[in-house]
Amino acid sequence: MSLPQPGTRPARLSMTALVDSLKPGMTVFLGGVSGESLAFRDALRAAPEKAAGVRFVGVFFPGINEGAYASVHPQARQRAYFMLPEFRPDFLDGRVELLPVDYVGAWKDLAHLEIDLAIVQTSEPDAQGRLSLGICHDFAPAVWARARQRVAHINPAMPRTHGSVSLRLDDCDAVVDCAADLLTYPDDTPNAALETLADHVAGIVRDGDTVQLGIGKMVTAVCEALDDHRALRLHAGMATGAVLPLIERGIIAGVGAVRVGVALGGADFYARVARDDTFRFEPVSDTHDVWRIAAINRFVAINAALEVDLFGQVNCDTLGGKLVAGVGGMPAFAGGARLSIGGRSVFALLSSAAKGTVSRIVPRLAANALIGAPRHLADLVVTEQGVADLRGASLDQRAERLIAIAAPEHRSELMTCWAAQRQVL
Repeated sequence: MSLPQPGTRPARLSMTALVDSLKPGMTVFLGGVSGESLAFRDALRAAPEKAAGVRFVGVFFPGINEGAYASVHPQARQRAYFMLPEFRPDFLDGRVELLPVDYVGAWKDLAHLEIDLAIVQTSEPDAQGRLSLGICHDFAPAVWARARQRVAHINPAMPRTHGSVSLRLDDCDAVVDCAADLLTYPDDTPNAALETLADHVAGIVRDGDTVQLGIGKMVTAVCEALDDHRALRLHAGMATGAVLPLIERGIIAGVGAVRVGVALGGADFYARVARDDTFRFEPVSDTHDVWRIAAINRFVAINAALEVDLFGQVNCDTLGGKLVAGVGGMPAFAGGARLSIGGRSVFALLSSAAKGTVSRIVPRLAANALIGAPRHLADLVVTEQGVADLRGASLDQRAERLIAIAAPEHRSELMTCWAAQRQVL
């Protein structure tokens, strides 16, 4: 079955018919993160032969999406921007083309990529025939206008949110009316070490700051630690239910005080972001615009790290030399924060791993570790041991301050390594 020609009124298809329309040689864009159409995914898995020769593209996030569309059929391919565990077999086979870019680079790539078919999950249309992108505005606008054929998966479970982008029903070549579950993300519970780390991070944030946070247990802990702050705003790629207590207490308040591309949580959170005009959804071209971020005074970018070396270089996506993610939105937020008047670029991590046997403050990043943030991009580094302020610090002062926030049992070795290391600089 083929989709109708562009310019005709939207055809009504079943999800099975949409999958049946796939043809070898097509490049198909799929929404990712909480915008992933699980109904399309499941329908494709039920007819794997339709993935043969098809290249799928989308921004799928580790720990959130399975996203491995190349695995549906041995002749399927995929273009990706993060390494997911599910991608690795197909990556090793050469069927996943992994681009080493950040969110801004992914947007630019999608905006210029030839897309044969774009499948986007939306709300039901309003009286004017406008479809909301709901809880996921991030990348769909990069491809929608240029795609040769456009299909909306209209899902009554997708809420209509306050967003800067909506789609016109008449611009769709076809629609699939299909009630389906939305992708959900569980609440995170931080441990004591993360709570201590979060207290140090919260000490960096001042009343009136605009904060960027990601997702995960550390973010939950930081939000809890901000409970005595006032007049905060959130400008980030994603928001989870961890932000709700700050809104309930008036710490974050006002129309559009939370500006994000994606909401991640459960059904109750999704219903809340739809009715609460504190939340405003925008595409990556707005949320990750470095110059727009830089224009926000006192912008505090708070990003997670896996390792930081004594020069201040940050590894945020490799473990034991193996790529486990990508840099995502971090470069835009950290770079914008450093240009912001009163802004600060913060990297946070626990000081050790493997029950304390491995220091995450290291003498120098290993040759097989990828540098996510160069040494000039970190203003402050935070562990549960304290805060290392690297602003205006010499090489020796940087090393001294970073060693001071390392796990105590590793500090002596780090000092010895630094003494030897500086001799060959």
